[in-house]
Amino acid sequence: MNEPDPIEVPINGVLDLHLFNPKELGDLIPDYIEACREKEIYSIRIIHGKGKGVLRRTVHNLLDRNPHVKSYSLASDRSGWGATVAELAKD
Repeated sequence: MNEPDPIEVPINGVLDLHLFNPKELGDLIPDYIEACREKEIYSIRIIHGKGKGVLRRTVHNLLDRNPHVKSYSLASDRSGWGATVAELAKD
């Protein structure tokens, strides 16, 4: 069975999880946070969608465990609880 081609993710502070399998998030989110910090992007937006909240909870659990995340909250714009905004440490 062939592996699907890797998805090229732009490092611009916005990560749309609709393109990914939930099993990939454990590596994807920490790697994306590190890549953003390398580019001096300290405010990121993770789009997880609304749905049943499974992806949102997974994202929040990963953010809770990441030492580079200073804070996060659900987006306060029109996307509401379909996206999470996180502030990263500059250290």
